[in-house]
Amino acid sequence: MKKHLTFHLARHTFATTITLMNGVPIESISKMLGHTKLSTTMIYEKVTQPKVAMDMAILQQKMNENE
Repeated sequence: MKKHLTFHLARHTFATTITLMNGVPIESISKMLGHTKLSTTMIYEKVTQPKVAMDMAILQQKMNENE
C-alpha cells in the first residue's frame, strides 16, 4: 500500500466506509465523531452508488411490509 496513513484519513474512512456504508445514520456518526453541528459531519458524508442502492432496497422492503 502506497498511501500515507494519517489520523484524518482514518477518521474519514471510519465515517464513510465503516459507519455510513453500513447504514449508521449521519446523526449517530456525528455524535461518535464528537461534532456539535451536523453540518460538520456532512463533510465526511460521501454518497456513493452502493449506498444509494442499499437505501433504496431498504425503502422498497419497508413499502412491501406496509402492503
